[in-house]
Amino acid sequence: METIAKGKYVALAYKIFVVGAEQDVPVFEFTSEHPDAFVFGNDLSMIEGFMKNIEGLKEGDKFDFTLAPAEAFGEKNQDMIIPIEKDIFKNGDGEFDTERVALGNYVPMMTANGQRVEGLVIEITDTHVTLDFNHQLAGESVRYQGEVLVVRDATDAELHPHQGCGSCSGNCGDGGCSGCSGCN
Repeated sequence: METIAKGKYVALAYKIFVVGAEQDVPVFEFTSEHPDAFVFGNDLSMIEGFMKNIEGLKEGDKFDFTLAPAEAFGEKNQDMIIPIEKDIFKNGDGEFDTERVALGNYVPMMTANGQRVEGLVIEITDTHVTLDFNHQLAGESVRYQGEVLVVRDATDAELHPHQGCGSCSGNCGDGGCSGCSGCN
């Protein structure tokens, strides 16, 4: 039976819990109908502590482990809590957008290089809105509880997914980028 290792396609069903939370309710959940599926070792966005704990598991294995903040979503970074001038949050009528920009809401923003990020509104004053751009689980110890559904060799397409125009190794003109405008 195949074990989870670099280059293997993996599908997992699991829940993530915040350790010490008042309620024992998962904050994220992947089900067997909608699993977390990825090529192990190919996705740099996966949490290293998570990857270390599932490496070597086989299809049908269950897992239950806890990660400290530094191993999971990181410590809360105060530099990621930013006051922003309230004027940029105006609606179409030129008024402050109280529907979207409210305490506890996530507000979509754009970085200077065009990356979309979301900030949690944590304070609103007369002049500023303070947004927290930390991951919502930053600073939390988390528990993963789940099961390995599938472990198999990854296909070539899974190992090298199409990333959209400009990410197809310069072969846009060979018909591999169907639907891309501007790829000739």
